[in-house]
Amino acid sequence: MLFRSYAINPLISGIYAGDPERLSVREAFPRLHDIERRHRSLLIGQFAVARERRRAGEVPRTQAPKVSFHGGLETLVTSLARPLGSRLHLRSRVRSLMPVPGGWRVETGAEPETSKIHRAVLLAAPAHRLAEIGLGTPGGDSLAWLGDLPHAPITTLVLGFRREEVAHPLDGFGVLVPEKEPIPILGVIFNSSLFPHRAPPGHVAVTCYLGGSRDPELALASRDRAVATARSALSGLLGAHGQPTFIHHRVHNPGIPQYTLGFGALRARLEALEQRHPGLHFAGHFRNGIALADCIAAGSTAADRIEREGAPTNASPSIATPFRTSP
Repeated sequence: MLFRSYAINPLISGIYAGDPERLSVREAFPRLHDIERRHRSLLIGQFAVARERRRAGEVPRTQAPKVSFHGGLETLVTSLARPLGSRLHLRSRVRSLMPVPGGWRVETGAEPETSKIHRAVLLAAPAHRLAEIGLGTPGGDSLAWLGDLPHAPITTLVLGFRREEVAHPLDGFGVLVPEKEPIPILGVIFNSSLFPHRAPPGHVAVTCYLGGSRDPELALASRDRAVATARSALSGLLGAHGQPTFIHHRVHNPGIPQYTLGFGALRARLEALEQRHPGLHFAGHFRNGIALADCIAAGSTAADRIEREGAPTNASPSIATPFRTSP
C-alpha cells in the first residue's frame, strides 16, 4: 500500500496529472505493462530489465544526460517550421476535409473552394479541435467522438527566486507529491539545476504543476491564487521565502489526454478510419503517447506511411506539404 501511495500515485500524477484508478496500464504505460506481463511482477521485472541493459552496455536512464534547447522547447517547433516558409498556414481553422479524385480538399473558409488537392492529410491537432472538423466521406464518418476523450486540466507556473531565498540546494530533478500528503501541488521541477541559462546568476527557477484530475478547480484558478498556492507549497517543501522575481503562468484546458480504460477502442477506431480512407492519417498526443519523444516518433512514423503511399497519378505535383495546422 505504501508503494502504491508514495511511488505509483505521484508518478502517474507527475506524468498524466491523472487518476491512477482510472488509467489503463496497457495504454498509458505500455513498457511497464510489457515488463509485468513478461516477468509477472513489476518490481522483479524492473531488476531484470536493468540487468539486461547493463549486459548490453547501456547507460542507465537515471545517469543519462538531460538535454534541452538554449531558447526553450519552442526552438524545436520554430526550426521545423522555418523550411516550410509560406507553405505553412497558421491560425487557419480547418472546417472540413473532403475526399476528391486524387486526394483531399482541406476547407478553411479562408480560401476559394477550388483550392489545391492534397494527396494526404495528417491530423495532429489536439483531439478537441479535431472533433470540430467535418468529414465529407461516404458513409457519414465523423470525428465528433474525439471530443469525448477526457483531459486533465493543468496549470504550469514558473517561479524565479533569489538563490539565498531558497533553503533547499535544489540538487535533483524535482519533487513529486503523493495525493496522501496535504500539499496542494502535483510537483515541482528544478529547472535551473537541470539546464543552464534557465535563471540569471544568483537566481533559481522552478516549475510548479497544479490541478490535474486531483484538483481541476485549482488548475483553472486565477493567477494570484495559483501563485499563492505554489508559494505556500514551496515554503514547506524547499524553504522558499520572499517574493518571486519572475512569474510565468499558463493554464492548459483541455490539458493532458487521459488514457483511461477503454482507450484501446479509440485507437482502433482511428486505425479503422485510416484503413477506410487512404490518405487520411492521425498522429499526436491523443493517440501515440503524451511525451515529446512519443510525438516525435509518431510524426516520423506517419511521414514514412505517407511516403510509402505515394502520390496518385492525377494528384497535383505542386503539393509539397500535405497537411495544415489547426489551432
